[in-house]
Amino acid sequence: MTTNENAAEPDTPSPLRRMVTNPYLLLALAGLFWSGNHIAGKAAAGYAPPVSMAGIRWLIGAMILWPFVHKHVRNDWPVIKANWRVILFLIVIGGAFFSAIQYQALNYTTALNASIFNSFAPVVIGAAGALLFRDRFSMLQMLGIAISLAGVMSIVSRGDLAVLQAMTFNFGDILLLINMAIWAVYCACLRMLPKMHPLTFTFLLGLLTGILLIPGYVWEFSQGLYFQPAWRTLIVMAYVSIFPAVLAYICWNEGMRQVGAARGGVFLHLIPIYGAILATTLLGEQLMLFHIIGCAMILGGVFLAARK
Repeated sequence: MTTNENAAEPDTPSPLRRMVTNPYLLLALAGLFWSGNHIAGKAAAGYAPPVSMAGIRWLIGAMILWPFVHKHVRNDWPVIKANWRVILFLIVIGGAFFSAIQYQALNYTTALNASIFNSFAPVVIGAAGALLFRDRFSMLQMLGIAISLAGVMSIVSRGDLAVLQAMTFNFGDILLLINMAIWAVYCACLRMLPKMHPLTFTFLLGLLTGILLIPGYVWEFSQGLYFQPAWRTLIVMAYVSIFPAVLAYICWNEGMRQVGAARGGVFLHLIPIYGAILATTLLGEQLMLFHIIGCAMILGGVFLAARK
């Protein structure tokens, strides 16, 4: 028997593995998991203090992950020690700052304003990549972002310009703008994350975000703000701990790492499509022409922007 016959076959990923690690599928799933986050944040107002909610959801997520991630953390520990400054920087801006400001903003502004402001995130992410790393948009990417942005505006305004004209701005909107910039820097800087298992970084992000926000818990408690013992509190915390936190970040971080900020950021425009689908299927809302037009524009724009 020859040496070549004795050699092991190369470890090629199965079709199923290739599918579940496809960056575009991961980015689309992240948008799906985030689609209910604004609603959950608004539903929690008066039931869960915003900073405590932001931090404790991450601690719960870290505890859920621990049985599945502890071996990966041990294997990745040399990489973590060698690159702790970069890892901590990403956790501070993408975990602690972003999460705390997001839920704080939703106590002051409307879900409509949050949807409209967040729809500009792909543009801001691309701008952060250009400023920090000299990334460039292709003409096709800019066209795709513009088309999908117009589709988002069609859905969130319900096809009525008067809705946009009647918008008012408040302190919560200022927080949303600040948070958008923080998120853009986080997404652009994900390329700096050293190679490690995706679950390792998500676990570290959850654990350290929960710890970093402890002063916020203490301050809110001193102000008489604490979790209300109600079913709404329990349901909201379960949702935001599992889906917008753990699962969404795993999918988003890996997808962005593979395709980059300029092509990946536009997938945030899928969130209004998920919202429209959930509203029509679960809440019984009527499917309108602006839903169809907006969804078609978003999907077309995402397709163009994601092309190489």
